[in-house]
Amino acid sequence: MKRFSALALGFWMVLLSLPAYGQGLLIVVNPPEPVPLPRPIFRPVPQQPPMSYKIKELSLQARVVDQVARAQVSQSFVNTGSRQMEVQFVFPLPYDGAVDQLTFMVDGKEYEAKLLPAQEARSIYESYIRRNQDPALLEWIGTGMFKTSVFPVPPGAERTVTLRYSQLLRKDRQLTDFLFPLSTAKYTSQPVEKVSLNATIESTAEIKSVYSPTHSIEITRPDSHHAVVKYEATNQVPMSDFRLFYDTAAGSLGASVISYRPDVNEDGYFLLLASPEIKPESAERPAKTAIFVVDRSGSMSGKKIEQARDALKFVLNNLREGDLFNVVAYDSTVESFRPELQRYDEETRKAALGFVDGIYAGGSTNIDGALATALGMIQDKSRPNFIVFLTDGLPTAGETNESKIVGNVKQKNQLDSRIISFGVGYDLNSRLLDRLSDENYGQSEFVRPDENIETHVARLYDKISSPVMSGVEVAFEFDEVQVEEGSPVSRMYPRQVRDLFEGEQLVIAGRYKKSGPAKVTITGTVGAKSQKFDFPAEMTNVSGDQSYAFVEKIWAMRRIGEIIDEIDLHGRNDELVNELVALSTKYGILTPYTSFLADDQAAPADLADTRRGADRARELLLRLDEAEGKAGFAQRAEKRQLKEAATAPQAGGFGGGGGLPSPDGKPGEPGAGNAGGVVFRNIDKDQEVLADSVQIIGNETLYKRGKLWIAANAKDVDLAKDEDKIETIERFSEAYFKLTAANTATENAVLARQQAGDELLIKLRGQVYWIK
Repeated sequence: MKRFSALALGFWMVLLSLPAYGQGLLIVVNPPEPVPLPRPIFRPVPQQPPMSYKIKELSLQARVVDQVARAQVSQSFVNTGSRQMEVQFVFPLPYDGAVDQLTFMVDGKEYEAKLLPAQEARSIYESYIRRNQDPALLEWIGTGMFKTSVFPVPPGAERTVTLRYSQLLRKDRQLTDFLFPLSTAKYTSQPVEKVSLNATIESTAEIKSVYSPTHSIEITRPDSHHAVVKYEATNQVPMSDFRLFYDTAAGSLGASVISYRPDVNEDGYFLLLASPEIKPESAERPAKTAIFVVDRSGSMSGKKIEQARDALKFVLNNLREGDLFNVVAYDSTVESFRPELQRYDEETRKAALGFVDGIYAGGSTNIDGALATALGMIQDKSRPNFIVFLTDGLPTAGETNESKIVGNVKQKNQLDSRIISFGVGYDLNSRLLDRLSDENYGQSEFVRPDENIETHVARLYDKISSPVMSGVEVAFEFDEVQVEEGSPVSRMYPRQVRDLFEGEQLVIAGRYKKSGPAKVTITGTVGAKSQKFDFPAEMTNVSGDQSYAFVEKIWAMRRIGEIIDEIDLHGRNDELVNELVALSTKYGILTPYTSFLADDQAAPADLADTRRGADRARELLLRLDEAEGKAGFAQRAEKRQLKEAATAPQAGGFGGGGGLPSPDGKPGEPGAGNAGGVVFRNIDKDQEVLADSVQIIGNETLYKRGKLWIAANAKDVDLAKDEDKIETIERFSEAYFKLTAANTATENAVLARQQAGDELLIKLRGQVYWIK
């Protein structure tokens, strides 16, 4: 058998959601000397090896019809070395026969692919690892392999590899799971110039939720049986696989529950997805009330007032017959389009557009008076009532005290109107907006100085334009639950759901302590009638693998956001601070108040020093007293992002772009935002920064202390006192490969990231290992 070296990759295949996924590799078979697998860019930039390549573009076109996916995957790569490469393309498989109708082509020429059983494939992987002293392929050990014949790549040449296949997707009740293993593209010497995914979904049953826990996707829903999903990124190193769920159900509302419980002795985690049906354009929608309250004070002059007028026009042109509306413009005085709510029709639309054109900036800011005027117009509680409130400044006229303004608005909002606040720019009281929205069933959105107001308002209005259900309540029912046992579910986020909108996806994360079958009940008002919907759910007793581990991470992000919100609006207490530090440490979710976890010069024992961590976090949390300026704005925007998180934290943080600065403020390399590490927000600069001393790999978080990487599950180990409890293993020894054979693919993925010169401390199956 040939000995393989210098692997480079970048390819994948969509396979069923098993612990190992099919992912392709480009194998160089004619290297002059062993060369480790290319790695993402870190500081300082490593010198290019004698043989290297970069992935230029990754593209997926997929069509999913009911449960069958037909996909075409293309990868363009360039030989960046000075010698011709003789290469093979291989892709591991978790089991034989996972893929059907496979076609492999290079620049349009078809190549034969051969299936190798798992045992033979393992010898190839281990041969490469032993020869090059590079553990990168560990995560694929134990899988079968398709292998192509050899083809040449001259120096400087570009090759496009295309893979076509069909596959039966995994389905859990009505929830279909589509996996696209994208993360192998991390083995490239430079960031990928373009990553694009386009998937169309067709279903004979009605499609309700379409959801990705890994990437922020764009979803288009032409009707109830079709959906189009798009994702695109530039100059990034993909660090996580792409995953997509969609559920199918008849009726006006559909819901699915995903549960995950890694430890039978602790509470589990669940994610509830709920979506109403998509109605045809001709269908009648429930009527609503929308009042736009816009700041026209002097600070809004210039580009901001122009964008605000454009945003108003967008809303006015997209209201529906039967809606009630008005426009309130305010500076030191308050002026309304009409004294009372207007019924939307062509005549009132044109008149309102004329009023908007006459809005000019000048004067002070009477927030209290403007909101009182808007709330005084609302008389009917039977329909959803929305107040879209926009400001770019501090209250300087009328009532100016933050607490009194919040109290006045709450007192006047007797009909439960939803106040949606837009804070524009840094010169505002961001905490005031959060309190107004929190007390009045709404949400806050923050628009940075370089962002377009119209874009933000249009995106939010698209969401709320078609309310389906109001007064929404969600409950879980279990058999044989005693009253004294308390609720089987707890800490559901968001804490309160008021409305469901057409095309919206409700995502609720929570915890549960009782396993087994359950019933999810969603009640609310549809039109003028109260309605109730029931859905079955199964809360797993213990999870056999990490297929749904993202559920735990999403819950953790939202819980951290809620803790920060509680401290911000109601004050600090030791219990919340301790929980914030514990969650941040376990999951690698860095915040402006736990960024000290990224200090790789700290002593290893600091990770386990809960008192010291809480003291540092408590000091940094004092920054929440800043309600105004850039730091105040950045903290509330970051808090909102955590509270509404719908994707799990990955290496590279929230999916930030390339070139992120490091924690010391120095610019990162292009693509560094996704080249390992996590990001957090520097609130003084309102800028995301990269902490590459913290790594998220699968469901494990690693912290670098000197040359030692410490897994969060081993942070309490005392290297001096617990020496007799630690088993030391030399990398690439027989004991090392025996350990990897016993590991899961997820556990091996952690070992696969260890690089030359690094050491790793990790707990596996109850035993602590120090891998040197």
